[in-house]
Amino acid sequence: MSGIGAAAQTLCLERLIPMSPDRLFALWIEPEQLAQWWAPDGYKAVVHEFEVRPGGRWRIVLRGADGREAAMGGLFHVVESARQLAFSWAWEEGHAMHGNITEVTVSFEQVAGGTRLVLVQQGFTSEDAHGRHQAGWSACIDRMIGLRGNQG
Repeated sequence: MSGIGAAAQTLCLERLIPMSPDRLFALWIEPEQLAQWWAPDGYKAVVHEFEVRPGGRWRIVLRGADGREAAMGGLFHVVESARQLAFSWAWEEGHAMHGNITEVTVSFEQVAGGTRLVLVQQGFTSEDAHGRHQAGWSACIDRMIGLRGNQG
C-alpha cells in the first residue's frame, strides 16, 4: 500500500458525548444539523448532496471566509439508525474525486452519561493526511458536543 506505518493508516477517535444516540445520530444524518458542526475553524459547511441510505451519495463544500472552497464526498455503505454509519471519503477537484479514498465508520453506543462515539477512518497513505484528519475530526466533535443544548 504505502511506506507509512500501520498506525498512520488508521485514525481512531473515541469520545463520550452527553446526548442520546438518537440525537447524536441526527447530527450526522440531517443536513441542517450537520452543517452546524462539520467544518474546520474558519470554514462553513454547505451540504450539496446527502442521500442517507446504503449506496447514497454525499457531497459537502467547505467555504472559507476568504472565499476559498474545498469539496469532499463519497458513498454511504452502512446506515443503521442510532447505531452506525459507514461511508467513503475523498477530496474533490473539479467535481471529480482525487487522491486517496478513505473509509469512515462511526459507531454510537448508549452508555451512562450519554453516547460513546467511536470514529474510525482507514486507508490513509500519508502521516500528514492522518494528522490533518485527526485535528479536523477532533475540532468537529468538540463543536458537536457544544450543540448538546439543542438536545431533543
